[in-house]
Amino acid sequence: MADKKTSGNSSGRGARDLRVKVKSARGRKLSSTRWLERQLNDPYVKRAKAEGYRGRAAFKILELDDKFRFLVPGARVVDLGCAPGGWCQVAVKRVNALGEKSGKKIGTVLGVDLQEVEPIAGAQTHQLDFMSDDADEKVKEWLGGEADVVMSDMAAASSGHKQTDHLRIIALCEAAAYLAFDVLTPGGTFVAKVLAGGAEGDLQKLLKQKFEKVVNMKPPASRSDSSEKFVVATGFRG
Repeated sequence: MADKKTSGNSSGRGARDLRVKVKSARGRKLSSTRWLERQLNDPYVKRAKAEGYRGRAAFKILELDDKFRFLVPGARVVDLGCAPGGWCQVAVKRVNALGEKSGKKIGTVLGVDLQEVEPIAGAQTHQLDFMSDDADEKVKEWLGGEADVVMSDMAAASSGHKQTDHLRIIALCEAAAYLAFDVLTPGGTFVAKVLAGGAEGDLQKLLKQKFEKVVNMKPPASRSDSSEKFVVATGFRG
């Protein structure tokens, strides 16, 4: 893992190669080695560690909110499939859930996941299958009313088959959208991850019926080799 060096000269070829190289290890698949090397060299992974976020995905919701401004002080936010909690961490700061911004409304952040989530300062977290029959009632009970934002960075476990994975994540996104229809207040926002691949047409049509504006965006924090994008639907019609 030592840095490579070349002889110094005025052309710049003497610059140090700071990219971390990961040696193949016995028992480790080549794909795992590549993933580890990418993680070690990912600037968003480094930023997440430096800024105290639980994962690089936090920057995706930061960038989406920078553009669309849905995480405002006082907003009530539901994060579906919230583990490990990076999106909740961002939401807590932006909706002022801890009341740190004097003179600003205090928001609420609710994270739900199938697995137990390590506590997040300023957020409520609950174990919940959001597809269960009474999930919408539980969410509104925990929130103390309807939500202003429902967001999801969920992805189904990879099968290794691109089209199958695409269909699975679209199905997850559709299920999240139907929960959003049940818990959002009029004017609310729905944000969810989808994968480009052609099967999302019905979902887009449904969202356009329910929301005033539907936009698709690939934030800079999404890896360039990923087919993921995010749908941002604003102005819930109720």
